[in-house]
Amino acid sequence: MEAVVMGPAAVHLQRLRVRYPDASMQELPDGGSVITVPDISLPPGWNKSSTAVHFWVQSGYPYSRLDCFWADPDLRLASGVMPHASGFGNGPAVLAGNVWFSWHTDHWNAGRDDFITWMASIRERLNKAM
Repeated sequence: MEAVVMGPAAVHLQRLRVRYPDASMQELPDGGSVITVPDISLPPGWNKSSTAVHFWVQSGYPYSRLDCFWADPDLRLASGVMPHASGFGNGPAVLAGNVWFSWHTDHWNAGRDDFITWMASIRERLNKAM
């Protein structure tokens, strides 16, 4: 029987699915991928109670750290305005139309951090409706 070798993104997706069973990965032509985690609950301060979250995994992952994330196209603050440091038009074409969040981590360790780490960071941002 031939062994199946999984890359870091596939291994990290399996880990992520323990917490987020509906998480999925779409491979991109450039060798990267987009991870989608549907139905992330949002606290008061947003215009809706949940959103899908997407993040772009570039081909050098995990040595190229994760950076930024995207949410539903209609996600706004409860006041109707766009969230701080967000917009449209960045990232791979498959994410066009989604709300892009300029969100970064200063502490990324390729030997320790993974998609779960990044989702915790994303949730930290979404817990601050600003």
